[in-house]
Amino acid sequence: MTISTLTASAMSEYCHPVTGENTDYDSLLDLIGDRRFVLIGEASHGTHDFYRERARITRRLIDERGFTAVAVEADWPDAYRVNRYVMGQSADRDANAALSDFRRFPAWMWRNRDVLTFVEWLRARNDAHVNAITKVRFYGLDLYSLRASIEAVVDYLDHVDPDEAKRARARYSCFDHVGGEGQQYGYALAHLGAIPCENEVVRQLIELRRKADAYLRRDGWVADDEFFFAEQNARLVRNAEEYYQQIYRAEVSSWNLRDRHMAGTLDALIAHLDRQCPRSKVVVWEHNSHVGDARSTEMGERGELNVGQLARERYGNESVLIGFTTYDGTVTAASEWGGPAERKRVRAASPDSHEAFFHHNGSGRFWLNTARPAVHAVLSAPRLERAIGVIYRPQTERGSHYFHARLGEQFDAVLHLDHTRALEPLERTSIWDTGEPPETYPSGI
Repeated sequence: MTISTLTASAMSEYCHPVTGENTDYDSLLDLIGDRRFVLIGEASHGTHDFYRERARITRRLIDERGFTAVAVEADWPDAYRVNRYVMGQSADRDANAALSDFRRFPAWMWRNRDVLTFVEWLRARNDAHVNAITKVRFYGLDLYSLRASIEAVVDYLDHVDPDEAKRARARYSCFDHVGGEGQQYGYALAHLGAIPCENEVVRQLIELRRKADAYLRRDGWVADDEFFFAEQNARLVRNAEEYYQQIYRAEVSSWNLRDRHMAGTLDALIAHLDRQCPRSKVVVWEHNSHVGDARSTEMGERGELNVGQLARERYGNESVLIGFTTYDGTVTAASEWGGPAERKRVRAASPDSHEAFFHHNGSGRFWLNTARPAVHAVLSAPRLERAIGVIYRPQTERGSHYFHARLGEQFDAVLHLDHTRALEPLERTSIWDTGEPPETYPSGI
């Protein structure tokens, strides 16, 4: 089958409309079946429609298919505060308070109205379940939280082993000579001749694991969860130390190290949950660039891998990869790293992109099963795919936000939402409220 054969009339046979009805994703749940890992992407970090539909799918997976955890592209300690809230173990009065540790740029990625609504839903759902094993957890997979994770390890040890906490402080004091967060550490290593802290962070992780049995003699699953939280923080510090060394070397390895860390956290998470309740199931929320199989994109050609690829390699048919696309609309993003959240216009997709193909041949808002032979054949043709992260620069969009991909191989299912709008940050600013002026750039650049 060629591209031209999948016309607008033929697409109606394969498209599952997304209308807001409860039945929108019946066939998607049939496709997922009893598989344990559902990785749901997003084509930007700032689109309300992606967050909303991802949450709708996730709620059904929890309620109807027994999924036991949501793991997101967020820092481990910040997300764990949310986990304590949804599990009923924190003093936070509401979801807004539980999300307040998300202060690092880009705060709007998790401090937004859509996540707030989902977290409140998750808390209400868990409150209706008496048995802790049937409650659904919320975790972060990322590794940027070097300082926060150091503090979390020491705080844990202060409660269970004060003497070891003193030794941990001494080991981690290696970072004190650079101050600040991980980027300052990486810069100091690359340009100021600072001494690496690799030996100290490895020694701390080994020591924590060596004493695991003693720490776990306290009562019940809460002790197990808290040790797991501390252990993953210590592992994060180890991997973050290496990551921040790599980013100033401009190598592919820094991307690969980050995605290997997130995939490794997912492995550790499922092993931990399986000890409490066999055959746990996890929904993962990350950007398309992490969720879609890198081997089907330019990323793979450059030697980069990602979480979606590793999930397929490690779990095979137990995993499902779901991507999102959009043609135009608005998005919450910054113009530069560390900049304020802006409400920007998303330009009409490039004519030679998957997004434009869906726009011209689809039905507006729909999802496709890419395993269907006719769909797979057409979507496996290389086309451009758009990726908007926390930064969006429409002036250079073709070079900075597009890459070639074989969408039919990259994902098991794709949701296309033709016109989308920006998510609303919990801290709205005048620059966000004003929004971007009307489109001033020619559409073909």
